[in-house]
Amino acid sequence: MAERRPGRRLDQPRSGRRFAVEIDPETFGRLSENLARFLGTGTFLFWQTLLVITWIVLNLVAVNLRWDPYPFILLNLAFSTQAAYAAPLILLAQNRQDDRDRITLDEDRHRASQTKADTEFIARELAALRVAIGETATRDYLRGELDRLRADLSEPGSEPVKRGRDKKREDKKQTAKAD
Repeated sequence: MAERRPGRRLDQPRSGRRFAVEIDPETFGRLSENLARFLGTGTFLFWQTLLVITWIVLNLVAVNLRWDPYPFILLNLAFSTQAAYAAPLILLAQNRQDDRDRITLDEDRHRASQTKADTEFIARELAALRVAIGETATRDYLRGELDRLRADLSEPGSEPVKRGRDKKREDKKQTAKAD
């Protein structure tokens, strides 16, 4: 009887691939971004230019080392291969950057709406405080009233002074009668 391999289920069909290669998209994305960043540097351009000049000089000058004669077909093939891999990697890096930008934009939009809501709440609270303060006596109002009363009391023979003295006398009389 044939042995059953561990991990294989008989009630499910086999996958189409025998050797499944697991590639972590995040790791591959980071690798492509790093490569795309390197391809855009002066260091890469310097070394690539140095390699191309060396390639051409060796194929033109060294007679016995001519592995790629004048039309440099092998060099063109190398550049085509490089371009075939570089372009998708650069596009992948740009797509990842677009995704990060989109997430950042959504966060900024959410933060802006939250800030707007907070600002509107604070504005409503300030308006309520202004209304409440409008109904209470302010320091300036009280000062003005006290100054006016002081001015009225300081004038001899003024009506509020007489009324105030008469009121005090009546209060004293009523207090004396009550005793």
